[in-house]
Amino acid sequence: MNTLLIKISIFTLLCFVINLESTWGFGSMGPISAAFGKNSFFCAIDASGKQDVICWGSKNNSNLDVLNYPTDVPSMFALSGGDGFLCGILSNTSQAFCFDSMGSSSDLVPLVYKTNGYSRIAAGRNHVCAIRGMYYSESDWGSVDCWDIIRKSNGSMRSSESSLYYNQYTNSAVFKSVVSGDGFSCGSVKDGGVLCWGPKSSNLGISRFSENVYGLTAGIDSVCGVLEGSNEVKCWGANKDSFGIVPAGMPFVSLAAGVEHFCGIRQDNHGIMCWGKYNSSLIPKGSGFLAIASSEFITCGIREGDLVLDCWYTNVSSKVDYDPPLQLCSPGLCTPSSCSEGKFSFNASLLNEPDLINLCVRKDLQICSPCGVNCSEGFFASSSCTENADRVCTPCSLCQNSSCSDVCKLQISEEMKQQHQHQLRQLLIIVGSSALSFLFCLAGLCLLIRVITSRSKEGGKNQFGSCIRKPEKETDANTDPHPPVSVAPCPGEAQIFRLSELKDATNGFKEFNELGRGSYGFVYKAVLPDGRQVAVKRANAATIIHINSREFEMELEILCSVRHSNIVNLLGYCAEMGERILVYELMPHGTLNDHLHGGLSPVSWNLRLKIAMQAAKGLEYLHKEVSPPIVHRDMKSSNILLDADWGARIADFGLLTPNEKDLNGDVQTDVYNFGIVLLEILSGRKAYDRDCTPPSIVDWALPLIRQGKAAVIIDRYVALPRNVEPLLKLAEIAEQALRENPAERPDMSQLALLLEQLVKDVMIS
Repeated sequence: MNTLLIKISIFTLLCFVINLESTWGFGSMGPISAAFGKNSFFCAIDASGKQDVICWGSKNNSNLDVLNYPTDVPSMFALSGGDGFLCGILSNTSQAFCFDSMGSSSDLVPLVYKTNGYSRIAAGRNHVCAIRGMYYSESDWGSVDCWDIIRKSNGSMRSSESSLYYNQYTNSAVFKSVVSGDGFSCGSVKDGGVLCWGPKSSNLGISRFSENVYGLTAGIDSVCGVLEGSNEVKCWGANKDSFGIVPAGMPFVSLAAGVEHFCGIRQDNHGIMCWGKYNSSLIPKGSGFLAIASSEFITCGIREGDLVLDCWYTNVSSKVDYDPPLQLCSPGLCTPSSCSEGKFSFNASLLNEPDLINLCVRKDLQICSPCGVNCSEGFFASSSCTENADRVCTPCSLCQNSSCSDVCKLQISEEMKQQHQHQLRQLLIIVGSSALSFLFCLAGLCLLIRVITSRSKEGGKNQFGSCIRKPEKETDANTDPHPPVSVAPCPGEAQIFRLSELKDATNGFKEFNELGRGSYGFVYKAVLPDGRQVAVKRANAATIIHINSREFEMELEILCSVRHSNIVNLLGYCAEMGERILVYELMPHGTLNDHLHGGLSPVSWNLRLKIAMQAAKGLEYLHKEVSPPIVHRDMKSSNILLDADWGARIADFGLLTPNEKDLNGDVQTDVYNFGIVLLEILSGRKAYDRDCTPPSIVDWALPLIRQGKAAVIIDRYVALPRNVEPLLKLAEIAEQALRENPAERPDMSQLALLLEQLVKDVMIS
């Protein structure tokens, strides 16, 4: 079992000391929860399939006591946080288990309740309530048990049976859910509505709410829930200031409570919306969440794209920094029931972990996550939610057809209109001259036969014989005119593919087969007749117009001469019906950009260094070993692809070689752009991000590196190794590649050697 850990960052720019008040807030049971008060901390259930508990706290506040989490906390189904302690339900027995920030765990559940099984649990400020039943049973209704949490004079805690949280209603009621606040608890009851009880329940201004709700969450003196049917939020409490102005007309899937605010996950795009005393400008943009929890100063959530933990401040004045460990966390609660409409069963295979079969410790349980309806601004849904997968969101920059134009609000530029008009004029000219062309066809055919016969006799060779294989000759009328063609490696011979064959392999170039889009056109995943998977790069209309047949043949000749283990190698092509299609090796792990910025699983430091070295070797090959040399001209993280073995491959390099006089300057551009990639690898930040100040990664990182503060830019979403020296050396190498004077920059051979030595000499743990 993973031990509980606090990730303490050894690099901190600023250290703040603030006086924490004894404030608190409470949330509903979930896969992530927060303990409140002076010794606040977060815990979450990991996504290893074992449901181990991981915890983290503040890394830079000296007023917080040292948190000694117990190392023997068993795996849990769910968590709920109170004031300085957390409770959960054990995954093997359904029994309650509570522990505090001092490491105490044996005395926080009364002896009379220790052997009971529970289906739901909710920690309040000084008490806990739980619904009886087995968590993994289909029947999730039951009676409620409550107990007090008593603080001793030395700061430790103990539990005691409670008489404050029982009355004639709770003794006879059957509950499905429960939440706890400061001196009160509320729960959904079987005969409908919500019932609240406890010594301070009268402060809510209502003891019984008639409408059915789910996702109940309790604050200090208020409660919010999501109404069944409309999915809108309903809040009640005597002090309206404790929850502020509730968002109207916005459907939610889950809620979390802080001290004086509530946050919810929107149903449409899984974005976060908060109300009450909360600075919404600090909420992360562009990423959805499947679970969140709030404390006094920090909100933490589990991102939907990669299940990575993300934390942000509640307000600008908050200075307590909670830096979560880089572990994938559970996207929701394991449940024995089948997923209802609007939800999907989370598929563990989406995490690209071959040994991970299930996210739940029991095989009869599953996680039902809510489907997203729309995507965040700047993205469109390229596929809808299915039984085992959520909708897929694709950047609007890749939208090139009517299915996404309304969402992305794309406008056809004047240039595109002119191109369309130009194509139309060309078509009219072709049609208008077709009659005249026919008269020349007979004469031209005779002349062509004569020329071909003459060249055959002279033994003339194919101009691209070293690379492009001639199509098979048809033997007779009964021979299949479109035989299936197997892949032959290039060089030697590049495969000529039939257009019909590639259409079948890509399901008619359908959108769901797309791997990506760029200036050249579309890239599709394809399955050839022999079962092998390849990447098919199909030029768009604009590319075809600007590249004539001769240029295409020249590019093919260059591509076929390039063969290297760190280059995406060409397998074949198709030029039928005016198409310009290239067939490449498939890179199943996507691009480096996808893993750094696009929501795919993050890569470790060992792998990042390996990718940097291999990418450098690929560029070195293009610059030094290909004759004539090839300059990439567009070196960036999205043009570094990862093969089946996670090896780095350079893609989309410049096809036409430069003039000799321009070669050195263009090579230096490659070196500079590669330096930017190294900064992305080191920091995890985009090369240019408008949401950052300054937006350019070079303007941000270089001054820090040159001031000896390279540690500040190291990616905080990847756990720091014990030895950070290799990362500091990587920063130095990036600085050399980014020097203003091109003469002071190393060439790609020198960079490849430096990175190779870095990988060989230092093993990052």
